[in-house]
Amino acid sequence: MNQHVRAALEESAAALESLLADDRAHAAIVAAGRALAETFERGGRAFACGNGGSMADAIHFAEELSGKFRRERRPLPATAISDPGHITCAANDYGYEKIFSRYLEAHGRRGDALLAISTSGKSSNVLEAVKSGRQIGLRVIALTGSTGTPLGREAEIEICTPCGAWSDRIQELHIKVIHILVELVERRLFPENYTS
Repeated sequence: MNQHVRAALEESAAALESLLADDRAHAAIVAAGRALAETFERGGRAFACGNGGSMADAIHFAEELSGKFRRERRPLPATAISDPGHITCAANDYGYEKIFSRYLEAHGRRGDALLAISTSGKSSNVLEAVKSGRQIGLRVIALTGSTGTPLGREAEIEICTPCGAWSDRIQELHIKVIHILVELVERRLFPENYTS
């Protein structure tokens, strides 16, 4: 079994190396961090959505901002669209593809931001959220795992982390990107928390 452990770690390391060498992704991460920080500076809030593991990543993104990341600082208004009451109601009445968009239509305001997460870049409910978000006037950041996807085309900023055939490796990179985004926001809004 040890060879499977080593192979999995080597595959994960190769995925990280590919992201490390991707200057386009680096520029997109910087742009997304700036957009999120500007959203908070202007009194807006951030929303995040995704399915399955991507919903877990959306929740993680929101709690790092509204709770605590590394050092003490004021909480930032961030919410993952993950409330089961809302999701089951919207799915029952409007269809699963509307579960995120209905939430944004209720709570989103011009100048807010949306982090839309989909490893495939094709999730219909995430795409509906992006379309609604754009109509409301949200800044839309897509976190995807394939180039040339519908989600990437719809977003203002796309961070793409392609790294193979399986979503687990993509999600490993997505959580790294999420942590970097939170750090970039903090570095701009709370520079006293960083010495270098």
